Amino acid sequence: MRKHWVPIMLVIILVMVIVMEGIENYQKRRATLQQIATYIAAEPVDTVWRGWNKCQIKISTDSGQLIWYGHELIANTAYYLGPKGIVAHTTNGMNCQNCHLDGGTIPYGNNFGKVYATYPQFRARNNGIQSIYDRVNDCFERSLNGKPLDSSTHEMQAIYAYIQWLGSDIPKGMVRGGTSIAKLKYSAVAANPVAGKKVYIANCQSCHGANGQGQLNGDGNVYVYPPLWGANSYNDGAGLYRIGSFAGFVKNNMPFGTDYHNPKLTDQAAWDVAAFVNSQPRPHKDQTKDWKNIAKKPIDFPFGPYNDTFTEQQHKYGPFAAIKNAQLATNKN
Repeated sequence: MRKHWVPIMLVIILVMVIVMEGIENYQKRRATLQQIATYIAAEPVDTVWRGWNKCQIKISTDSGQLIWYGHELIANTAYYLGPKGIVAHTTNGMNCQNCHLDGGTIPYGNNFGKVYATYPQFRARNNGIQSIYDRVNDCFERSLNGKPLDSSTHEMQAIYAYIQWLGSDIPKGMVRGGTSIAKLKYSAVAANPVAGKKVYIANCQSCHGANGQGQLNGDGNVYVYPPLWGANSYNDGAGLYRIGSFAGFVKNNMPFGTDYHNPKLTDQAAWDVAAFVNSQPRPHKDQTKDWKNIAKKPIDFPFGPYNDTFTEQQHKYGPFAAIKNAQLATNKN
């Protein structure tokens, strides 16, 4: 069951203290309880979306078995579809949940919480309406640097069923909190790959490797920790190649064990490590058919042309605040 966190235990403890101390004076007791109520009212209510746990899938039914397979494909993509996959060899060896954490269920972890509720939708990058099948294939071709799946395949139908199941209780058109990568405040200075290398060595290298190569399991067919650059990583058409997306992702999820309640990296460290990782070599994706309306390109999209006078370098690393301010000034005129 999905629950909002409320400090119930704190209330219980404080009330027990009141009882145990035997406060007899009504006014004093009332004032103490009022303090408790005021404290609780001031506490933020955690209302972000969290996905169902995989153990809630009813695998005793045919539909449940399809949903379960969909989860398996998201969590263990390489086992089924990687270079040594048992079904096909269509991806680079990464798993979907390397980017969509814990099967696409983690708040601010690039989750699937708004997918079923908001697709089909128009996407400016693709210059048209995309279905869920199209969006999944975008990830296969970009983040997994692989080949698309036909929508009629058992695998694509299973992925669709899993995404549908995760969003089954969200009304169409609704976007719940935490279902996008967090957007960090634009810095007045450019992201620094040199400073980012130091952040990487201190916080990321132990899992992802000195050369960003990741770590394979003992059988050599699935990455325990994904490669962040190189031939087996996401290509330069992937969403995380935009450093704003990468920075927002790592801020709330990395290093391992971090969540959005207790981030370890500062905003600037997140920007810098994003700049470092995305300055490293990786596969190239032909994007000549993307963004026919260049006015719709995000500020941090790293490839021109643009409808402003800022350089490709600045669009990739910043400072982004200057670009944003220029856009706002243009829109006012």
